[in-house]
Amino acid sequence: MTSIVIPAHNEGRVIGRLLDALLADSPSSGPDIVVVCNGCTDDTARVAGAHGDRVRVVEIPTPSKHTALRVGDQHARGFPRLYVDADVVVGAADVRALAGALAADPDLLAAAPGRDIPPTGCAWPVRAYYRVWQRLPAVREGLFGRGVIAVTEEGHKRIAALPPLMADDLAASLAFGPVERRVVEAARVVVRPPRTWSDLIRRKVRAATSSAEFERFQAAREACAGAAPSARTGASDLRALLRADPELLPAVVVFAAAALAARRGARKAIRDQDFSTWLRDESSRQ
Repeated sequence: MTSIVIPAHNEGRVIGRLLDALLADSPSSGPDIVVVCNGCTDDTARVAGAHGDRVRVVEIPTPSKHTALRVGDQHARGFPRLYVDADVVVGAADVRALAGALAADPDLLAAAPGRDIPPTGCAWPVRAYYRVWQRLPAVREGLFGRGVIAVTEEGHKRIAALPPLMADDLAASLAFGPVERRVVEAARVVVRPPRTWSDLIRRKVRAATSSAEFERFQAAREACAGAAPSARTGASDLRALLRADPELLPAVVVFAAAALAARRGARKAIRDQDFSTWLRDESSRQ
């Protein structure tokens, strides 16, 4: 049986749309859905529980995504197993496409859906930023930034061995080699972007902070086991985009400005080794 684990911290405004999509056009026998409400002070548990017996709700007092994922594993019943963020939308057919891809290829341990980022309602600098971000090779090929990752039982063992990191989806993506992971474009997930520049920067500061933590983890692992893979974007990636499409220049300038602002904003957290403060973008949850 396919199991879906959804960690949810104060996601009462959005988790209903995800569960509606997962339950639509799916048989009564599955998939197995576990929502782990971690440290919630809103109505997340009530909204999730209102979707009936096919959704099992587990409540824990600790507001921790990592803890919620591990608790979800304790309650999940089968494989392949999907880990799904509560603020994205993925449907039952997309879950079947991911499960089918994992079943069809014995070398494949992890898969994620293609990503749709609707720009409606977003400020123009936000739209410009994502025009560039979505074209970056690491972003196109990696499993991170999608809010959904599906793993086989063997793949689960790989990610279960990872330490708790803010950049959990990046770490999970890079835990698999190119032949072991795949973006399944036939499956789609809707990831709503921030609507305002300030919310985008909040999200990017969090990403810069979590990337710094992840790079420290990588450096330690590299010292023990050789070179580690990377998903960092460099100037060469941006130059390649401009060579392919010179009209992207204004968007590349916006992207660079956002990256610089994020690095500046993350300095204090990195200096203080604060890798637990989660700067959340609320505008995408409206």
